[in-house]
Amino acid sequence: MNVYDIVTAVLVLGGSTLALTAAIGVVRFPDTLTRMHAASKPQVLGLLLVLAGAAIRLRGNADVGMLLLAGLFTVITAPVVANRVGQLAYREQNVRDDLLTADEANEFAERTESGANDQD
Repeated sequence: MNVYDIVTAVLVLGGSTLALTAAIGVVRFPDTLTRMHAASKPQVLGLLLVLAGAAIRLRGNADVGMLLLAGLFTVITAPVVANRVGQLAYREQNVRDDLLTADEANEFAERTESGANDQD
């Protein structure tokens, strides 16, 4: 067993652990915004760690390029999807107000609405 195998095992196990904690968070957290947080941040980092472990294991193989593309696509799309889900949950009033420490989305909506009324 060489160093590459140990590093690969650590990366894959660490990434799998993060993905597991993300899945547990999605099931256990109380509202959409906290579930969205659990589904995006640790899940993406966990996937990137697993992909890095696979890339080290497959070093020199043509499939490493596909692993890089999968990781890049995830990093680009996950924040956008999380943002859109959060906006939809807020707009549909599917959030728990008692868990919000600051309601910046409401302040932004009020400023935007008052600006639109000033132009009329």
